[in-house]
Amino acid sequence: MSGLAAAAVAFVPGLALGSFLNVVAARVPRHESIVSPGSHCMSCGRQIAWYDNVPLLSFFVLRGRCRHCGAAIGARYPAVELITAGLVGGCVYAFGVGADALVAIFFCAVLVAISAADLEHRIVPNVIVLPAAVVVLAAQVILQPSFEWPLAALAVATFLLAAALAYPGGMGMGDVKLALLLGAMLGRSVAVALAVAMVSAMLPALWLFVRHGAAARKMAIPFAPFLAFGGVVALFFGERMLDAYLSLM
Repeated sequence: MSGLAAAAVAFVPGLALGSFLNVVAARVPRHESIVSPGSHCMSCGRQIAWYDNVPLLSFFVLRGRCRHCGAAIGARYPAVELITAGLVGGCVYAFGVGADALVAIFFCAVLVAISAADLEHRIVPNVIVLPAAVVVLAAQVILQPSFEWPLAALAVATFLLAAALAYPGGMGMGDVKLALLLGAMLGRSVAVALAVAMVSAMLPALWLFVRHGAAARKMAIPFAPFLAFGGVVALFFGERMLDAYLSLM
């Protein structure tokens, strides 16, 4: 099976994984079980039937509303499913069918869940990010034995910790813990992730400044989604981007 065909096959289970990540992002910040009760409307509490819980499709069939109470279903739900499926397919295409792809899929899934949780609840759950960092670090050391992974994790986390201590309002400890995960997975390419995150975060910051002026300084922007975006870019293109940069020097 070609890489493109394998990626296409992986897209469908990727949608199902995205549906599960929606549950994780919605319930973990509320300290609720991700197992019980089953899927239900967050507004009326009614159980969601299986035919109303088909990833991506059900959202459009129901026109983004609960069948029972008519409450709006956030666009975050289909977005998470679609993004997750795309990332799963991308990991299979880039890394083949094997252990490397599984670790990459796990890494991307965690980034999606953390981003959704931070956007909605302004929190990077410890119960997600810390175990994920341990799992990824162990996997990388086993698959590609090197001190690069723990050293990169420690270096980037220390860098963001210094930034958080210097400017507490601009960065939280959750971002520092997320940096551990990025370094453990990306190694030296974590520098690319950090650069992409900071550049991309400047765009909404600039928009807030243009719209609100000096008052924008007191408006917080969740940074985890930008770190996650940088992590995904570095996962797929980091080595090439870093090598191209170093060759210019």
